[in-house]
Amino acid sequence: MAGYLVYDQQKWWASRDDYSFGYIVPFFVGYVVYDRWASIKAFLLERRWKGESVPTIPRQSAPLSSVMAFLAWCGAIGGLALFGLGGFLQAVSNNPLLPGGQALAYGFAATCLSLAFLAAGWAPLPKGETIPLRFRFLFSGLFVFPALIWILSLPLLNFAETQLSLFLLNKVTVVVFNVFEILGIPLERQGNVLILEKGHVGVEDACSGIRSLTACLFAGSFLAAVFLNRWWKKILLVGVAMLFAFIMNIFRSLFLTAWAHMYGPEAIEGTFHDMTGYAVLGFTCVGLLLLLPLFNLNLTPEIPDEKEGGDESGLKEE
Repeated sequence: MAGYLVYDQQKWWASRDDYSFGYIVPFFVGYVVYDRWASIKAFLLERRWKGESVPTIPRQSAPLSSVMAFLAWCGAIGGLALFGLGGFLQAVSNNPLLPGGQALAYGFAATCLSLAFLAAGWAPLPKGETIPLRFRFLFSGLFVFPALIWILSLPLLNFAETQLSLFLLNKVTVVVFNVFEILGIPLERQGNVLILEKGHVGVEDACSGIRSLTACLFAGSFLAAVFLNRWWKKILLVGVAMLFAFIMNIFRSLFLTAWAHMYGPEAIEGTFHDMTGYAVLGFTCVGLLLLLPLFNLNLTPEIPDEKEGGDESGLKEE
């Protein structure tokens, strides 16, 4: 299924520059699976999680586990059906269709995560016992990045992309106009067009930040999956990636508008315009990398071990 996803999505990676990062998605997915392979094997073959034995509970006392297992089977079967529907839509069309590609990506995600949840219950168990739901969800979490990242490496449906682009365009235009007005630089606004002394600057779709947003989300998701071990940290880093992408695109629009004010709108066309877009992604990735030590900072003080010279009375007082 992942192989077919690569075959289907590479058409978009080749035709749209803002999704060219998709070419590295299969390699990053492979690396994440490789990095977690020891944990996967330890859970399924030895029923161990992070070096400790996974506890079991009587099956009769865990009716919710049976309900969740049934829902997981439904998710796996539904995901396969959705994946098959997406494949059918792509097969009957000469051109790649976004609805078909979206069905493939979401179907793969549902199938992968559902099967991971079911597989967690097939670890070696005493008779009449089952794995607690907490550990089954923890095991399924190992596959969140490999399952969901394919949704991000595919363009949004046209109506969703249009609405998001318009929202971002309006925010960027308003911020740039207000900053120039505060600085006393003569500027007029007509919709998404900024009128300068030396010409007009149109804040088009490419300047909305939606292109850099998806790439920055991918970078943040990968860094969170590899370097962070808490779910709240992972979610926070992805949120920070979105915020960084938006803020950096604001600075990019300010810089381009200022450059057009000094040298004319023609000076920001072509390669110069595109290079500033790549700079947004680069600065965002650097910012996320610099934040990783802060996210991994351990604020819990370590209590000295008695065997290493710690004062027993002092420890009791603390």
